[in-house]
Amino acid sequence: MAQVELHDITKAFGATPVLRGLSLAIAAGELVSILGASGCGKTTLLRIIAGLEAVSGGRVIIGGRDVTAVAPEDRDIAMMFQSYALLPHLTVAENVRFPLRMRRRGGRREQDDAVQRALETVRLADLADRKPRQLSGGQQQRVALARAIVSQPQVLLLDEPLSNLDARLREDMQVELIDIHRRTGLTTILVTHDQDEALSLSDRVVLMNAGRIEQVGAPGEIYRHPATGFASSFLGSANLLPVQVDATRDGPVAQLADGQSVALAQGEARRGAATLVLRQEAVMLSRPDARPGPALRGQVEARVYLGSRTRYVVSIAGTRIRVLTTSDVRFERGEPVAIAIPPGDLRLVDAGS
Repeated sequence: MAQVELHDITKAFGATPVLRGLSLAIAAGELVSILGASGCGKTTLLRIIAGLEAVSGGRVIIGGRDVTAVAPEDRDIAMMFQSYALLPHLTVAENVRFPLRMRRRGGRREQDDAVQRALETVRLADLADRKPRQLSGGQQQRVALARAIVSQPQVLLLDEPLSNLDARLREDMQVELIDIHRRTGLTTILVTHDQDEALSLSDRVVLMNAGRIEQVGAPGEIYRHPATGFASSFLGSANLLPVQVDATRDGPVAQLADGQSVALAQGEARRGAATLVLRQEAVMLSRPDARPGPALRGQVEARVYLGSRTRYVVSIAGTRIRVLTTSDVRFERGEPVAIAIPPGDLRLVDAGS
């Protein structure tokens, strides 16, 4: 049985639709990320699961029970907010105990034991007597997480949990969250706009676009096999080239607007207008006289140094594409380049999808 089931969820604020007939099932113990750009409806969906927002239509099922009209405190869920919402006048232990007190869960000794276990889970047992102001940002985040898991809820909801942390601490906390999920086994739903966060943390990624689910899949699957142009461009910021797919004696080819063409994998049955998807890291650049065999031709428009890598913006057939290379590959603005893509890294999606 799925731990969380969403059936045809719709939500509108006045005349503005936010969620449009969204359905999803999440298994017990699964960690699912809801990924999308600002305004796509992901936080509204999380608040609906939590009971903080009423649906306009549809049903929310948690643990086999219809909770669509059930108050948040009676849903057996816990939510960790983006702001952490720690109470400054309480100690770490008192902050973690707070939901147990509010719901009158157990006696004092049982609460003490639960708080101790939660703090040990997030590795903060030695800071139980400190106040939030005495903690670093990462420690405050772990206190908020301990408070969320202390009651062992059926479902843990995380709203942009890493957005307030700097880059290095965010990486550390990604590892921490994976470990905590492994040890607790809690069904977890995480909302994020950060694709790296979603791909690194999740069992499955739910990609949302304009109030609808665009694609659902395991991180590797959804990254390597995007189903639409939107999924391709959002996950990994892939390049999208309009092409015309034709059959030739040597196999199918994708023809670009300027007449250049690239061979496709044998067996490609698509014909007519389509969109060619090129991952930035799959494109190989070289000087035209150094590339044997067939290659596309383009021109470097910009170079962006990224430390261990360099991103080039290259014009090809009237379209700008981005290419990631190692930093030892160096081209100048205006320089012509040969562009090669292994056939296995080419993907077609419907034109305009």
